[in-house]
Amino acid sequence: MESTPKLIKLLFFISVLWVSSLAHETPLFPKKSHPTNSGYLPISSTTSSAMFFAFYEAQKPDFNLSQTPLLVWLQGGPGCSSLLANFFELGPWRLNPKQIGSNNTDLEPNPGAWNRKFGLLFLDNPIGAGFSIASSPAEIPRNQYTVAKHLIAALTSFISSNPLYKSRPLYITGESYAGKYVPALGYYILQQGSDLNLKGVAIGNGLTHPVTQVATHAASAYYSGLINEKQRTQLEEIQAQAVKLTQEGKWKQATDARNRILHYLENSTGLATLYDFRRKVAYETEIIGNFLNKEQVKKALGVHKSMVWVECSEVVGDALHEDVMKSVMFMVEELVKKSKVLLYQGQFDLRDGVVSVEAWVKEMNWEGLESFLMAERKVWQVDGKLAGYVQKWGSLSQVVVSGAGHLVPADQAVNSGAMIEDWVLEKGLFQDEIKSISTSNVRVFR
Repeated sequence: MESTPKLIKLLFFISVLWVSSLAHETPLFPKKSHPTNSGYLPISSTTSSAMFFAFYEAQKPDFNLSQTPLLVWLQGGPGCSSLLANFFELGPWRLNPKQIGSNNTDLEPNPGAWNRKFGLLFLDNPIGAGFSIASSPAEIPRNQYTVAKHLIAALTSFISSNPLYKSRPLYITGESYAGKYVPALGYYILQQGSDLNLKGVAIGNGLTHPVTQVATHAASAYYSGLINEKQRTQLEEIQAQAVKLTQEGKWKQATDARNRILHYLENSTGLATLYDFRRKVAYETEIIGNFLNKEQVKKALGVHKSMVWVECSEVVGDALHEDVMKSVMFMVEELVKKSKVLLYQGQFDLRDGVVSVEAWVKEMNWEGLESFLMAERKVWQVDGKLAGYVQKWGSLSQVVVSGAGHLVPADQAVNSGAMIEDWVLEKGLFQDEIKSISTSNVRVFR
């Protein structure tokens, strides 16, 4: 009988420890890491289709909120979710693969968050991507006009939700296949005389003028030491097929030919990923799905628990299959005349990298092109260390980001944050040419 009180005491002690551990357990999605606002934006009054958004207000704005720049981020794919960038690249909180399975939260503050000084709006675009809702597959866009139409409707709804948003300078940003979304949205904002206060667009490792870009893979891989002369010749033959099909307007076949080029590169190089030819393993983005499909995360974001998040929607990809090889370079030509344009590339991207982008830039119809091509390419430093190279003339800037692949902010968080801040605010190497004569190329990120 004497052992009974001891057993009760032991059970009580264990229960206290258990309750205490629960009280101190770090939640999966802490309140401090939640967006300022998130949910759904309508794309039309005649449909239940809606675009998911997550908005983060500026952490340390330099201006009153009514004048604080607003960045919009669009992911590529086609069909990939912008929440990939949110939690893996440039949002204020990022998932750390090394923390998965530990007792700590999977989220860590991002030292290079793009909302340090600016508002940051992530949109799951097109409808059907990420947490966005397409009421039927027929409503998913098949071209950039419809993509832009939906985005303008969603943006207009977001801006009208708060009087402070209306006057804020607007910058459209994105990467990869958003090299088409970003120019399309900016172009149609200008064409329609929208009230949206567009000031510029930024494209990271973008697919913008495919007929030229598709012809650069062989040379890029060859001069990187990844294929030999024989393989280069074979790859150039497939590239020529893709170019010919594009010029003939055979869009499905042209896209298929481009896919054969990428598959050839994957098979012949044996790389873990074409997105960064240094990597021994691909970007570990599967952690995003593990996180976003948790019921408590969906609830916090305003998403119904029945929704299933996938990184890239095959349905959306199929819908835009014939759009892949169509060019939007003419849209960039309009934007560089009426706003400002930033093109940035990670140094080690083998899909839509430096060579690919520089090839189509040389074909632009813009009165400032010759001056841009002759402009000095300057060494760019952040905190006294090499960050990359900047070439600028007038309204066009190109940045090569050192130590980065396709997902630049994931690879170089602080440097990408410094880049976007200086470009928007026209500081450092992004100042007007006259102002920048006496300016150092060293940027201190505070």
